[in-house]
Amino acid sequence: MPTLGLGVWAMRDGAETENAVRWALDAGYRLIDTAKLYRNERSVGRAVRGSGIPREEVFVTTKLWPTDFGQVEHAFEGSLKRLDIGYVDLYLIHFPVAFVPGFGAIRRRVWSTLEKLYARKLVRAIGVSNYDQSTIDETMSAFSPAPF
Repeated sequence: MPTLGLGVWAMRDGAETENAVRWALDAGYRLIDTAKLYRNERSVGRAVRGSGIPREEVFVTTKLWPTDFGQVEHAFEGSLKRLDIGYVDLYLIHFPVAFVPGFGAIRRRVWSTLEKLYARKLVRAIGVSNYDQSTIDETMSAFSPAPF
């Protein structure tokens, strides 16, 4: 995973995102971070495809929004279709929602589905985003492969 990347949060879909991603890739960035919530996955995919850089040299991260916890595979397939880049390098749970009743069971079901996507090689790594250290530690001890 590259150490320097471009996050496209708050960028509008279309030329704004496409240009930013292309300029970042031209400048040597090789990690692009997006999410379903950002509503610009299509533009990220267009910029990656149009960059002339081999796909395996660009690391693309996208994220699962908590309202999609009941339909993880469908949400992932939507992101993959919008990106249209063949696979996702890193798919993250955007943030924990421990305040939801039964979150432990939900987390197990969500993680199990992420593991299946990983096993099918649709995603190269799975993980979590915006978790505090105690939630990361708890998640890492409960699941395999451990979150990225």
